[in-house]
Amino acid sequence: MRCKSIYWLAVVMCFIAIGCDNTDDGSSVDPITIYEKVNGNWGLTNLKMVDEVAKANKIEPSEENLSTYFNYEDFKIKFNVDEENNPTSYEVAGNVPPLFAAKGYWKLSSDFQPTNPGNPVMIYLYSDAQKTQKTDELGLTSVPGKNGEMEIKLSRVSGGTPFVSYVFKLNAIN
Repeated sequence: MRCKSIYWLAVVMCFIAIGCDNTDDGSSVDPITIYEKVNGNWGLTNLKMVDEVAKANKIEPSEENLSTYFNYEDFKIKFNVDEENNPTSYEVAGNVPPLFAAKGYWKLSSDFQPTNPGNPVMIYLYSDAQKTQKTDELGLTSVPGKNGEMEIKLSRVSGGTPFVSYVFKLNAIN
């Protein structure tokens, strides 16, 4: 009799253990896009001009810090998205010489971080809301994370070869 009681107790315990193993993964949500991370106001912390020809030929100096020249310490940029996190407009603020159009529209080459680290996500800048008249391209070399920092790179190219780049290090402004 005692053996049967232990047997039934073991069977009941197995059913209880199986019944309690109901994993709840929560509700499904859309993945976080780069648009959500880039959206908002950004202030310049550093602007570096890189002479790509000098850098390729190992000629020093190949870099120059422009942050304190030409009022670039006042540089701010705002990337806007709509309520569905689709890109809309952007605007540069501050009395700074323009390296690209001061306002317009934007979109990314990819909604998500690529798995190939050699190809950065590109920020395409447009003069029209339909995004048919591209004015420039910025490489998103450092995607914003929890630290609130982003880096974008504007390269000037001649004959398919970059000759000068501008690297903007930005911090999120709340």
